[in-house]
Amino acid sequence: MSASPPQNQRIAIIGLGSMGFGMATSLKRAGHAVTGCDVSADAVARFVKDGGAGAKTPAEAAKGADIVVSVVVNAAQTETILFGKDGVAETMPKDSVFVSSATMDPDVARRLAKQIEATGRHYLDAPISGGAQRAAQGELTILASGSPVAFAKARPALDAMAAKLYELGDAAGQGAAFKMINQLLAGVHIAAASEAIAFAAKQGLDIRKVYEVITASAGNSWMFENRMPHVLDGDYTPRSAVEIFVKDLGIIQDMARSARFPVPVSAAALQMFLMTSAAGMGRDDDASVARMYAQVTGVKLPGDK
Repeated sequence: MSASPPQNQRIAIIGLGSMGFGMATSLKRAGHAVTGCDVSADAVARFVKDGGAGAKTPAEAAKGADIVVSVVVNAAQTETILFGKDGVAETMPKDSVFVSSATMDPDVARRLAKQIEATGRHYLDAPISGGAQRAAQGELTILASGSPVAFAKARPALDAMAAKLYELGDAAGQGAAFKMINQLLAGVHIAAASEAIAFAAKQGLDIRKVYEVITASAGNSWMFENRMPHVLDGDYTPRSAVEIFVKDLGIIQDMARSARFPVPVSAAALQMFLMTSAAGMGRDDDASVARMYAQVTGVKLPGDK
């Protein structure tokens, strides 16, 4: 049995958005030497000001890294990070590990793993859940799958970033598949919560009191409890944008069509996110589905002019 890797690792983190920045901070707090890279120079400068190191390209960030953590939005961006111009595959040391945190189709995760593993590096399929606050606290849930070697090499980073690590299989794709089941439920629950709160407003109910009653009742969901305060406050600053669920529920439709498996409830939820995006709110918080309902039905919600 191989020895565990040393705890203080050289780690590159590609993508310093709301999730990636918190993950980078958690890694640094755990004593690792962390280099951050992002398309936004301001995000990199902020991380450097915070005591981290910065790089202009993924290739530069990955040079000499034991672990490369990719925290981008989708499969296409992940593939660019790996194999595009200035991609990490150019400079990652042999036997290092690439930790992919983007939500993607399991088939794509399997293909990317095969490509990078053919070069003598390792790939850990490791989608994340928990939000920006938990990322900053090092308390994410990570749904991971990959070879035992990939897990062993990524362990110091995983320990620093996660409160819950689920080891879901010895090959890439399983973590991605678990994450898509989570996203199916998350998207449906946000759409349902938004429908309910807007319908309550249409009935002339005090929606703050509705929130109080529902969160103490059987109809509550984690998403209702987490997202509906954004509606109550009229604050649609994006914690997670509408477009994320346009993407993720779209992937679910593709997977389901390939499997000849009906998913009518998530298909309906996807249409609500598409309508919200088409109404100009794609980059706003995903609770904006409630605003879309309000606009269509003439309902007044907090913050409406």
